[in-house]
Amino acid sequence: MSSTHEHSTRDHPGHDHTGHSHSEPEAHEREPDPEIVLRERALRELLIEKGIFTADDIRRAMETMEARSPAMGARVVARAWTDPAFKTALLAHANSAVTQFGVNMGVAELTVVENTAELHNMIVCTLCSCYPRALLGIPPSWYKAKAYRSRAVRDPRGVLAEFGTVLPAEVAVRVHDSTADLRFMVLPRRPDGTEGWSAEALERLVTRDSLIGVTTARAVDGACD
Repeated sequence: MSSTHEHSTRDHPGHDHTGHSHSEPEAHEREPDPEIVLRERALRELLIEKGIFTADDIRRAMETMEARSPAMGARVVARAWTDPAFKTALLAHANSAVTQFGVNMGVAELTVVENTAELHNMIVCTLCSCYPRALLGIPPSWYKAKAYRSRAVRDPRGVLAEFGTVLPAEVAVRVHDSTADLRFMVLPRRPDGTEGWSAEALERLVTRDSLIGVTTARAVDGACD
């Protein structure tokens, strides 16, 4: 079964895109199931008791996870924008390409999809919150919310509009559904007028939301300083 859903929609003028705002977490987002929390705690304590892990091992792993951020994804994108050979490798075999940055995707397959003048890509996980955390850190609350997970596939242009991303009708929108085994990251289009910019300056143009595909990368005054 393909994990990619293509929507080459041509929205009608005046179509209503009102709905859930993604700037804040969903108000009715549920707290973790208490039973699952208890199971996790019991399993963690059992693993420590059996000597498989120590409490320090778990603490360090949690600190490593919490320290991850979209900055790594931005570094990868800036490299792809300035190094054609790396870009080719990234689009063909992303897992291998990102190891140059010390990123290990583990058992998950990473696929990087490129935005072009004709195609805009957008990432979702319709079942839960599968996400390339090694590159982007912890997913935002709206990414995990049921409203985003359902509407991203059903009404991608409407969701994009809520993020301020309004695309021309001739641009196709392709929605990629992440799974436990397959993760996606968007390679945004490089903004015009950034020729000759340093990698560090280009990194500042790449946001978490542009790596998910709900916004685009844009040049801003002073970014190349």
